[in-house]
Amino acid sequence: MQTFTEENYLKTIYHLATESETVSTNQLAAILNTKAASVTDMLKRLAEKQLIDYKPYYGVSLTPTGSKIAVNVIRRHRLWEYFLVEKLKFKWDEVHEMAEELEHISSIELVDRLDEFMGHPSYDPHGDPIPDKNGHFKHEVCKPISMLAVNEGGPITAVREHTSAFLQYLEKLNLLIGNKVKVVEVLEYDQSVVLTINESGNRISISRDAAKNILIAI
Repeated sequence: MQTFTEENYLKTIYHLATESETVSTNQLAAILNTKAASVTDMLKRLAEKQLIDYKPYYGVSLTPTGSKIAVNVIRRHRLWEYFLVEKLKFKWDEVHEMAEELEHISSIELVDRLDEFMGHPSYDPHGDPIPDKNGHFKHEVCKPISMLAVNEGGPITAVREHTSAFLQYLEKLNLLIGNKVKVVEVLEYDQSVVLTINESGNRISISRDAAKNILIAI
């Protein structure tokens, strides 16, 4: 049985590993907001449990067992987010922190019944795929708005940033999951992006950083 902290480390390593093969101590320290020495101590503990492969100065990667645990935590987190939004009517910007706590309830039977009760959803309220009980994800080909050319667009399928401030910002602009956007201009000065939503004539402008965190189906 893993502690909450160990599960959080495995989940974080899993997410970081989607962008690079190995994860550094400094990356983990920055995201987990802790000292590098504390990260090193935890990595040694996880390596002793054979949940990660860790070599000082070479980075860390998950073992098959560690990866399975991480995916299970992600599954629980995203199922709880879906439940909180769809069944308890919380807003999408309110559920991340609650799901951070609920994801550590490890009862397999509870999670499987929760999944069945909700009809086996494939995506959470932020558009992230929910792994099934076998750890399989349903992946959709998509790319960030920042990579679209003028006159390209499509439905919003997911957002990369889940902070309350960012989600509230998207809601005010009506940049919600399922809404269709089209790039009409990219400003040369700061690469901010001008969009239309759902084929309306109204235009909105978002920063380059925001555009990087909104994913479009292609």
